[in-house]
Amino acid sequence: MASVSAQSRPYVIVLGNEKGGSGKSTSSIHIIVALLREGYRVGAMDLDARQGTLAGTLAARKHFVESKGIDLPLPEFRSVHRSSLDNRVEAEAEERERFDAAAGEFSGMDVVVIDCPGADTYLSRYGHSHADTLITPINDSFVDFSMLAKVDPDNHDIVNPSIYSEMVWEARKNRFSRDRGKIDWIVMRNRLAASEARNKRDVGATLELLAKRIGFRTLKGFGERVIFRELYLQGLTLMDVREANIGIAMGLSHIAARTEVRALVSAIKLPPAKLSLVA
Repeated sequence: MASVSAQSRPYVIVLGNEKGGSGKSTSSIHIIVALLREGYRVGAMDLDARQGTLAGTLAARKHFVESKGIDLPLPEFRSVHRSSLDNRVEAEAEERERFDAAAGEFSGMDVVVIDCPGADTYLSRYGHSHADTLITPINDSFVDFSMLAKVDPDNHDIVNPSIYSEMVWEARKNRFSRDRGKIDWIVMRNRLAASEARNKRDVGATLELLAKRIGFRTLKGFGERVIFRELYLQGLTLMDVREANIGIAMGLSHIAARTEVRALVSAIKLPPAKLSLVA
């Protein structure tokens, strides 16, 4: 059984992407539940309180637990709202205060997972700057690749990094200035097709070139699977299927999906001291 050692500062995992529909919230809930099941004390924060995808997923999960009487792991959760003040300086100060207050309530956690909005906001940029690991899911196509860089349509050469990539660079500088910390950036190719199409190969090759240029790691993420949509409404994950008793038989596709989740969690460089094994 795993016992978690005390840490003064939680390890922060940020899910960020300025494009919606990339799988941030699906990735977030699976990371959260996977870490809870490994014995970590996990906090979760939704910076997109207006849409509240992660908040809604966790609320559905809590309702499932309470209504079905099935004990599934739940994180500590906080939702952070954007300021409604008109003055930009005052609004940003208020958002920093709200973020810092929420983060301060996670002082007893080992890991905090932050889900950012699919838009360029000050609150999102501030959240990015606190990451130990930043995970950016992108759909596996050149349509979504533009979120990272502009690509020459003829030869797929990289023309220049995108506004989002420049924002991550600023977040890295802010993080280092604050506490000399570094952000490990993972770009995760999501909704992968099973076939090895030419477009898939081209996206992968161009992504590897960009990774060397602006400094991130690449990871094959989740395939396009119906199971993720089936579980979403109840706030469940692939790790809950057997306990939840919802009539889904674990087939080969589900087992492959669980492997994808484990690969994602394993790619996160959590400090070894986070878990200590006891008899």
